Amino acid sequence: MNYTLNQLRIFLKVAQNKSITKASEELHLTQPAVSIQLKNFQDQFPIPLTEVVGRKLFLTAFGEEIASAAERILNEVYAMNYKTSEYGGKLAGQLKISVVSTGKYVMPYFLSDFMNLHPGVDLVMDVTNKSSVVEHLEKNEVDFALVSVIPKHLSVNTITLMENQLYLIGSPDTDFNNGKPTLKNLAKTPLIFRENGSATRMAMENYLDKYNISVAKRIELTSNEAVKQAVIAGLGYSIMPLIGIKNELKNGDLKVFNLKQLPIITNWNLTWMGSKRFSPAANAFLTYLENEKENIIDKSFKWFKDFKPT
Repeated sequence: MNYTLNQLRIFLKVAQNKSITKASEELHLTQPAVSIQLKNFQDQFPIPLTEVVGRKLFLTAFGEEIASAAERILNEVYAMNYKTSEYGGKLAGQLKISVVSTGKYVMPYFLSDFMNLHPGVDLVMDVTNKSSVVEHLEKNEVDFALVSVIPKHLSVNTITLMENQLYLIGSPDTDFNNGKPTLKNLAKTPLIFRENGSATRMAMENYLDKYNISVAKRIELTSNEAVKQAVIAGLGYSIMPLIGIKNELKNGDLKVFNLKQLPIITNWNLTWMGSKRFSPAANAFLTYLENEKENIIDKSFKWFKDFKPT
């Protein structure tokens, strides 16, 4: 056996993603480079690690065991590196955060200066849907989760980072069926929703229920980016977080419609399990946020605080 740590890292990433393409994207390598290293790693074992069935990649039972061993080895290597930094008086370790999809417009700004202050800390941030974020939290796979709806079935602690404001948006070329943007006219227009389980969809449906609005035509899409593009193209209207449409508003691609009953106000909450034992890096990040969050909001989100629909 003469495999390298790099080969272990590549094989583990392929195993986690069940895809060479996705692994290469996350590793910032070309697909051929990943394939070559995967083959070189496989050549050192007499038993197949992977198999392809119906053009999909699967791990064999042996491959699952090797992937588990690779993860343990790499974790020990990371721990050795962090211990070395700690003995040198530097904060070190991994900071793992799971973020709902619209949170990608928020979380990086609360991380940037902290990561620059502590180069020995490695960041792992997963941007995914709400159900996956809650699952990561429940399984203790992350230090923190960023959500707008706090999971009620879990015993968690939270710190509110900032407001989340949701407005009715549409293409500047649309005219609300030749009428004013009223609740009555809203019921006559096509509305674009996120998928079931999305916090944005939940807020939107609660709003419609509150005002007894029966939607004439519903369109469902599975990402905020898809919703934005559909609205820009004129397929319909949607209620979306303001935080995610800054550039589209600036470029004139989207318009916020001023209804008296909007915006919907929720909060971005950094959440962690109540029984969580923090690493030094996670503990330092929480202290940093408690001291600096207002400064970060003033510095990075002034446009958001000052926004007024026309």
